[in-house]
Amino acid sequence: MTEEILGPGPLWFDDARVGLHYDTAAQTVTEADVVGFAGISGDHHEVHTNAELMRASPFGERLAHGALVLSLVTGLRSRSGHYDESIVALAEVRSWRFQAPVLIGDTIRAHCRVIGAREVSASDRGLVIERVEVINQRDQIVQEGEFVTMLRRRSKA
Repeated sequence: MTEEILGPGPLWFDDARVGLHYDTAAQTVTEADVVGFAGISGDHHEVHTNAELMRASPFGERLAHGALVLSLVTGLRSRSGHYDESIVALAEVRSWRFQAPVLIGDTIRAHCRVIGAREVSASDRGLVIERVEVINQRDQIVQEGEFVTMLRRRSKA
């Protein structure tokens, strides 16, 4: 497998080769993120909202929602500029695993690597499979799985 870093600009289906990879920008998970996500999702579980309870827990403080972190990763990928012109849709999230907690104040980024691509019936697009690792400021993988993204071709086949 050839290792190649994806340069600036969009990732087109035509250019998606196994081994192509990039890192997103980083983002710190804030109190506002957790409160906002609890409001939007309706998930007000005490592990996210009760500081006193969580102070006595093995974590010592509140946890960010796992689904919030997954959502932030979709935004970090979007901010990369690699999908500005080429994305049709996020088609699937596969085998997503929550490996370690993310705390308020943690900073996350994603490492994305193309692991496959396949044609679809429409000749102007295809599916690209990426292995996505969410990494915190201590270089620990906190979440991981695969994103399947439908991307346009640069030109029709």
